[in-house]
Amino acid sequence: MAESEANPAPEDVHEEDTNAPGYKPPEFEPLENILKKDQEDESLNKYKQALLGGGDAQDPFPNDPRRVIVTELALVVQDREDVTLDLTGDLSKLKEQVFTIKEAAPYKMRVKFFVQKGELVSGLKYIQKTYRKGVKVDTSKFMVGSYPPKAEAHTWSTPIEDAPSGMLARGDYKVESLFTDDDKNEHLKWTWKFEIKKDWA
Repeated sequence: MAESEANPAPEDVHEEDTNAPGYKPPEFEPLENILKKDQEDESLNKYKQALLGGGDAQDPFPNDPRRVIVTELALVVQDREDVTLDLTGDLSKLKEQVFTIKEAAPYKMRVKFFVQKGELVSGLKYIQKTYRKGVKVDTSKFMVGSYPPKAEAHTWSTPIEDAPSGMLARGDYKVESLFTDDDKNEHLKWTWKFEIKKDWA
């Protein structure tokens, strides 16, 4: 990529409030307490068991102390094979891989992650800042939601959007991504790249 190593230092994503005006994050409540509420309501209990997994899920990564483990980022384009980045290894090497996106093509990004350690994680957010030639050209902030612990992976996708088009839009871009939550825990922070081209090849 032709981007200079003398780019300005990345901004702290937490400098910008990702919450809507007046929004107050909910106070933490143990999953066990949530499951014990309204025990007499059978239909509500069945709903909570289905939604929250019953609170007895096995940790998918028992030796990892993290509650949220992000494992994969994928570029999803209809009628094309998904292109994925493995987020479980050396994140510095992700800069060597570049997504190619055809200009004006509709696409979305999909994140795969696990929740463990027996507690519901609330207010997950995905934030990405996009740079071109060292200048920030876009900041996108998405509310991912709240997820219970379970052995299987959760997946979440950004809304579908069209890639930029035109001669001036073509070229290399750098993206700084952050998976965080209402308490501003940094579950994973990584940098990756994509290139806008006239065609897929």
